[in-house]
Amino acid sequence: MADDLGASPDVVQLRFRSDEPVDHAAVTVDAAIEQSNATAVRIEPGDDARLLLPVLERLALIEINFPAFTDGRGYSAARILREAGYKGELRAVGDFGVDQLSHLVRCGFDSFAPDRRLDEADACRALATWAHVYQPAADRIMSGRRTIAELRHDG
Repeated sequence: MADDLGASPDVVQLRFRSDEPVDHAAVTVDAAIEQSNATAVRIEPGDDARLLLPVLERLALIEINFPAFTDGRGYSAARILREAGYKGELRAVGDFGVDQLSHLVRCGFDSFAPDRRLDEADACRALATWAHVYQPAADRIMSGRRTIAELRHDG
């Protein structure tokens, strides 16, 4: 049932975007492909994010569900979408914790609606833990984050 999909913006705990929040994702991947007016979609584990590549321009929000903290398929979906040029809101929803935040950001997520509210002080500390990184990732696309090697060779 479409009413069960997604998280309302009022349950989004962390959001690193300056544009207007989008309401919850109203359709599945299959429906987003079939409906030309769908602007918010939810990816479930097992969905192929690459199916959305032809319609990325019209999507304002893509929610990726993490039904269990041990299910990492959402990381791959996020990176695929960002590397394909998706610039809209990419929201992680579900079962994830503070210790996963920096990895989620590196994969391209910019808003978060966890099942259980995160301690905001812990979240800030987790996001500030690694100021510099060795490998390029999807966060470079959104924020221009540069690797240690690139920073060393500036001059």
